[in-house]
Amino acid sequence: MTMNRRGFLLTGAAALAASALTPGSSRAAFTHHRAPQKLRILFIGGTRFLGPHTVQYARSRGHEITLFNRGRSNPGLFRDIEQLRGDRDGGLDVLKGGRWDVVIDTCGYVPRLVKDSAELLRDVVDNYVFISTVSVYGDWDEIGLSETSAVGTVEDPNDENVTAESYGPLKALCERAAEKAMPGRVWNVRPGLIVGPKDRSDRFTYWPVRVARGGEVLSPHDPGEQVQLIDVRDLAEWLVHGVEQGLTGVMNADSPPGEMTMGELLQVSKRVTGSDAAFTWADRDFLAEHDVAAWSDMPCWIPTTEEASVGTLRVDRALVAGLTFRPLSETVRDTLAWWEHVDAERKSKPMRSGLTAEREAELLAKWHARG
Repeated sequence: MTMNRRGFLLTGAAALAASALTPGSSRAAFTHHRAPQKLRILFIGGTRFLGPHTVQYARSRGHEITLFNRGRSNPGLFRDIEQLRGDRDGGLDVLKGGRWDVVIDTCGYVPRLVKDSAELLRDVVDNYVFISTVSVYGDWDEIGLSETSAVGTVEDPNDENVTAESYGPLKALCERAAEKAMPGRVWNVRPGLIVGPKDRSDRFTYWPVRVARGGEVLSPHDPGEQVQLIDVRDLAEWLVHGVEQGLTGVMNADSPPGEMTMGELLQVSKRVTGSDAAFTWADRDFLAEHDVAAWSDMPCWIPTTEEASVGTLRVDRALVAGLTFRPLSETVRDTLAWWEHVDAERKSKPMRSGLTAEREAELLAKWHARG
């Protein structure tokens, strides 16, 4: 059997890790390469999806981690890490007297609360990383949206009700609040669709799971439609390397435009799973006629008739700053491996995105009955 260099390195690393865990072994456990300088990193949040992946990678780099949250989400995680319990809405006192090199804010949605945390921490941290979103952009008919494109606005900036319409504009105001509190020391990161293991939204997971089941798969419109997404682990690793470099400014974080299509996503899922899936590409008019919603019923897909900029978001700044991407096949494989261990109760319920088997069968029958 032949093995490429990457396979050799990974196999060797696994063997080294195994030997390090052998009772009585004096060999140190294998880790990722350590960062050149140990940082003290404070996470606001840190226990849901992106948070745990980022915490785990930061630890592998040798950084000292502190988590600040309410202790409600995944409270059993990271028992060996310092945990500060509090509420960012009026309960920040536990942070007073601390000192960190950087804070990573993974759960800011309301400008007032981001302002409060940034102002409290500005004298005890060097940099503030705010996890924003590409939903900040106001005009999705603009081809090639970039960090300089206009952001959306809300009629009343003091209205803290987060809705589908206000989510993006409020995130933009959160960015502004952090920057105002710590000018020149904020890294506002705008991810696109974050996918991979531990994603609770099913916005990507639906497709590998559905394709693995095999049979005829209702698919959206055109296999050539562009898609952009980012594996949560690629984003997490880039965030850690970014704080090590002291990155600031505003950066989109997504796969490069023109690199991925819906057809590729489904074909890679089929190849990884080895299923007999056959894809039926129903056109957008049929889907609209039968109230099949883009993004929710057909995850990852938004027709260009709704948003002309789909698949064209620019990520030049992130690429220059070192953002890299693992193969789509790895994301599909690892998402399925994670899904295999999801509890039975969750699996017994409809996925949070995508079609139920009954609804899909009904639509396929209607598609074939058109004559």
